[in-house]
Amino acid sequence: MTPSNWLCSNPLSPAALMAVMLLAGCGSFGRSGPYAGVVTRAAGTPVAAAPITVVELTSNAAQRVFQSEKQATFAEAFGDVEAVGTTIGKGDMIDIAIWEAPPAALFGTLSPVGAVNSGIQAARSTGLPEQMVDETGRIFVPFVGDVVVAGRNPHDVEREVTTRLHGKANQPQVIVRITHNALKNVSVLGDVAGAGRFSVTPHGERVLDALANAGGVKQPVTRMVLQITRGHKVAAMPLDAVIRDPAQNVRLAPDDVVTALFQPWTFTALGATGTNAEIPFEATGLTLAQALGRAGGLADARADMHGVFLFRLESPAALDPALVATARTTPDGRVPVIYRLDMSDPSAFFVAQGFHMRDHDVIYVSNAPGADLQKFSSTVANLAYAGLGIANQVK
Repeated sequence: MTPSNWLCSNPLSPAALMAVMLLAGCGSFGRSGPYAGVVTRAAGTPVAAAPITVVELTSNAAQRVFQSEKQATFAEAFGDVEAVGTTIGKGDMIDIAIWEAPPAALFGTLSPVGAVNSGIQAARSTGLPEQMVDETGRIFVPFVGDVVVAGRNPHDVEREVTTRLHGKANQPQVIVRITHNALKNVSVLGDVAGAGRFSVTPHGERVLDALANAGGVKQPVTRMVLQITRGHKVAAMPLDAVIRDPAQNVRLAPDDVVTALFQPWTFTALGATGTNAEIPFEATGLTLAQALGRAGGLADARADMHGVFLFRLESPAALDPALVATARTTPDGRVPVIYRLDMSDPSAFFVAQGFHMRDHDVIYVSNAPGADLQKFSSTVANLAYAGLGIANQVK
């Protein structure tokens, strides 16, 4: 006899039917992740050949992390360099103007002043065509010949050209000007209106000058971070901090790269939070308390206040030396760390305010054990009502 035929010939009592439904309901319970105790016991589990370290997120632990990630300001990292000089380099564009007194006019033409026949004459200047300093560091000046200009300032070149024109031009006077500097430039990149390369001059352009040359940032100032790259040295600061502190508006050096960054980082919220998602945040920084707020906070009906965790591949410098002494690192030199925050302790809220998030951090809030009991009780109650309804129909 098949099970279906047996059931038809032997109908279940309402109590038996309700028991079957209860068993089916118990098997359908699920969770968004492990309980707090399971996460805590994960200490020692290998991740990328390095065992996990579980750290209670106290004020001391948060302070160590803060000190390890504290970055130098622009003033500390770069100082205030001297303004670039006016030295001429290869590839620069040079403009030369030559004046001479009347009546001779080797370069200029004589022009009447006042009445046409007044006999008073003045010489006009001659502007030579703009020219580029060649690969040998020379330019050409008519009636003078080749002039070595690379590595010299414009005043030196003016004096040499003037000296070499004596005897050929009448009381010559020369003005030399650099119209384009090929070597002394900075690059401005990122979320700006007009990225590009801009010349630095003896005026001594600073960070905010370069940003203004690029048309400014396209996002709110309070959400932007400026990064300066000079050789192998890199430093970053919030834009509003640079604006508020004139000492951070440092003078730029040739070949500096200024990058404006907006919202380049994300963290992931999982478990018993209001929202389970990957959430972007600005490079100006975000604390753990703010991150929990962006994730909708802890879900009142199911969150375990003792089980707020943050998963991170941490720098050894951010950990207690006693832990580092026994910890093994991943191939990239990091330690797999789970920070645990007990939100039932009021002081934990202050700790969360001072603990800063990093790119790719994962926040997980475990379910409270009572949440599953509540879910089970709700299921039992629903099934009990359903069983009573079936029993009344059978009668």
